[in-house]
Amino acid sequence: MSTFSLPSDTEEIAKRVTTAAMDFSGKTVLMTGGRGFLGRHFMDTFNYLNEHILPEPMKLVVLDNFISSGKEGKNIPKFPHVEFIEHNVINKFEYSGKIDYIIHAAGIASPFYYRAHPIETLEVAITGTKNMLQLAEANNARFTFFSSSEVYGDPDAKHVPMQESYRGNVSSMGPRACYDESKRVGETLCYIFHENNGVHTNVIRPFNVYGPGMQETDYRVLPNFASRIKSGMPLHVYGSGGQTRTFCYLTDAIVGFLLVFLRGVAGEVYNIGNPKPEITILELVKRVETVLGKKVNHEVIEYPDSYPADEPLRRAPDIRKAKIQLEYTPEVSLEDGLKRFLDWSDKTYTGDA
Repeated sequence: MSTFSLPSDTEEIAKRVTTAAMDFSGKTVLMTGGRGFLGRHFMDTFNYLNEHILPEPMKLVVLDNFISSGKEGKNIPKFPHVEFIEHNVINKFEYSGKIDYIIHAAGIASPFYYRAHPIETLEVAITGTKNMLQLAEANNARFTFFSSSEVYGDPDAKHVPMQESYRGNVSSMGPRACYDESKRVGETLCYIFHENNGVHTNVIRPFNVYGPGMQETDYRVLPNFASRIKSGMPLHVYGSGGQTRTFCYLTDAIVGFLLVFLRGVAGEVYNIGNPKPEITILELVKRVETVLGKKVNHEVIEYPDSYPADEPLRRAPDIRKAKIQLEYTPEVSLEDGLKRFLDWSDKTYTGDA
């Protein structure tokens, strides 16, 4: 049994996508970033589909170079029908067999890590995306690019929740630009390859996905909270604590992502996340206390030097397009998701991060 996922979560995901997932039967899927947080869960889900649902197993080809996947990414059990290749996607990749789907999930998503690796962050989202798009074109494969809700930047209040048509308020200069702007260029590449070359492309903009499998040293808010709870230390709330987010539990996110892979309308972009509740980080502390059934000390502190400035003040998705075109509806409440995550992190984290 894997230590990065809950078997009940994997089963829940597979059952929610059973009908759509039949299109994977007998197909080959290439996934970049396959040892990262999301990639590990895709492997678990695809393995469950192969064992319990698909008439003919799918083959999964996984690429990763371990730049941000950590020790969790290296300690993955071997799955049948999965081929792992250590490869950096900024370099050309050739594969001798037929590829039906390409999932470009490679990227450096944690602010701590993209602050430390800005050039690599740019390259994987630009050069890596171009390389994978060319591979998709050569194989006539469906291509999905993992972009980010960060492409919206710091939106004006009238554009919250953000629709896919919102063009964003993003700076091309500053500590976040390497991530935000590279994702925007990656989206442009998808548009060009779809419009000019006929490649079936889709873009996913995830919104604050959390759940079991997040590294304790991820440095995003919920792993930070969970690690400090484990150690008995006060939670650190950066800035004013008044910045808002919505949080999407892992199962809801993976279901949405799979529906994009399988049902996405060619050329379209989809927000995938949970639109409610939009809460401040200080309110998130209270939700954590409710789930734990006890008071948790916290401190509002300045952003550490390692954390990039210009954090967006609000972040919430409009998911009407995904609901209409993909029949996507999140089902896990914030309280339920927090309980699943905190129960897992209490058993898994060391409190030493």
